[in-house]
Amino acid sequence: MPAAASPLADQHDQHHWWQPVAKEYTGDEDRPLGSYLGVMAGYGGLVGGIALVARRLGATRTPGVLDIALAGIATHKISRLITKDPVTSPLRAPFTRYIGTSGDAELMEEVRGTGPQKAIGELISCPFCIGQWVATGFAGGHLFAPTLTRLVAALFTELAISDFLHFGYSLAEEKQQQAG
Repeated sequence: MPAAASPLADQHDQHHWWQPVAKEYTGDEDRPLGSYLGVMAGYGGLVGGIALVARRLGATRTPGVLDIALAGIATHKISRLITKDPVTSPLRAPFTRYIGTSGDAELMEEVRGTGPQKAIGELISCPFCIGQWVATGFAGGHLFAPTLTRLVAALFTELAISDFLHFGYSLAEEKQQQAG
């Protein structure tokens, strides 16, 4: 009589079909596909949770054009702060390695590790990647706390506008010095 299969053996057999697909996709590159699936599942759970709570509470507010514009600009700024700012580097440190600076008040880092460490490192060091999560936070905020969400969006939009003015001022100074 065969011994009962252990849960670990079952788990291995269930994931066995995925190994050739992952190997063929990644080749010799370290692409933590399983960890990416975990990150995607976390995001799906977050969105599903927001939708479920909104439905139960009857929260159906749709943001207006101004709210969307403010949140869009604020999402840009918050994404840069999370992924590039020196002050937020302790959040990224377990997942990235400092390389140097990449511009005014921004750091250049490389992702390190494997599996979940690498997947999270790629998420929190990429402004395009983390932007989706930030925008989702604003979407949830518009449903449950629109006044506070507008205030936060306005604050970070003002900061983004200020950043662009600083860059424009610096560029104008450089051009003036070059002219003479």
